[in-house]
Amino acid sequence: MLCVVSPIAADAADRALREGAKGADVRQLQQQLRRVGTKVQVNGRFDAMTKEAVQRFQRAAGLEPSGTVGPRTRSALRRAADRDAAQIPAGGFDAVHGSGNNGSLGARIPVREGMQGQDIRVLQDFLRRAGVKAVTVDGEFGPRTSRAVRSFERLSKLPVNGFVDAVDLAALRDLAGARATRSAPSAPVPAGAKASIGKDGLAVAPADAPEAVKQIIAAGNAIARTPYRYGGGHGNGFKDTAYDCSGSVSYALNGAKLLKAPMPSGSFTSWGQSGRGQWVTVYANGGHMFMVVAGVRFDTSGRAKADTRWQADDRSPSGYTVRHPAGL
Repeated sequence: MLCVVSPIAADAADRALREGAKGADVRQLQQQLRRVGTKVQVNGRFDAMTKEAVQRFQRAAGLEPSGTVGPRTRSALRRAADRDAAQIPAGGFDAVHGSGNNGSLGARIPVREGMQGQDIRVLQDFLRRAGVKAVTVDGEFGPRTSRAVRSFERLSKLPVNGFVDAVDLAALRDLAGARATRSAPSAPVPAGAKASIGKDGLAVAPADAPEAVKQIIAAGNAIARTPYRYGGGHGNGFKDTAYDCSGSVSYALNGAKLLKAPMPSGSFTSWGQSGRGQWVTVYANGGHMFMVVAGVRFDTSGRAKADTRWQADDRSPSGYTVRHPAGL
């Protein structure tokens, strides 16, 4: 049962909220975060869990995941939490256009029964790709789509509520990507210089690979079998107990000192140099990313099935911006 949240009081609207803050406005912030599906304790204290929840919302909303609640984050969260999306067919939160429809899944959160638009079509397609076949791709979030969402939530061991929040979206992208059947070409590594994946799920770097490639693989191995968590790897430098797609790639690249701080997937679309690299290629868009290192894929999609982020099969590059680190 979701709690009803009243708007933040006008006298608190100008206060930037960050870790260490306390008060009624922090409590209201936490209630709003809970309403859009982000797990947080409502205690009126801006603690580490609240900061992580804020960062998860910011990433889902396409905002800089600073963990600080300023005017942009407050406005976006208020629109998401205070809108009665079930009563507004074009409702929900849209990080770019307010209440308008948007074609990108995740631009409006949460999405639920009664809504319509291109993003609902994308949702329905993702549900089918994730193995939930009893859904029609028609752009209408009706009872059938609601049942399909509930089936997906049960399959993913998420709270079964029939609407799609930021946590559902992350799990859906992960599962749908794991079932993708189209293939992406591997990076054009030299003949005989492709990495291998052992029975333990860890990658073995080619003997002749550059030292930076070996360092990326070693760092990737360190988190290859750690759990997935939306927003994981972004809240405390590179160290965390679970990692999402961009947190995983950021951690691995940091192993070769190619990043100073973790970056969200959207930021990788302008990182490095354009096109595929000889040894390392990054595929990124605003909702997901993965990396191919010495010919093997490092990707959270498929992790739940293979119990490792290292994947032997390729996947489609369609919809991704292709980048690579200079010299690799």
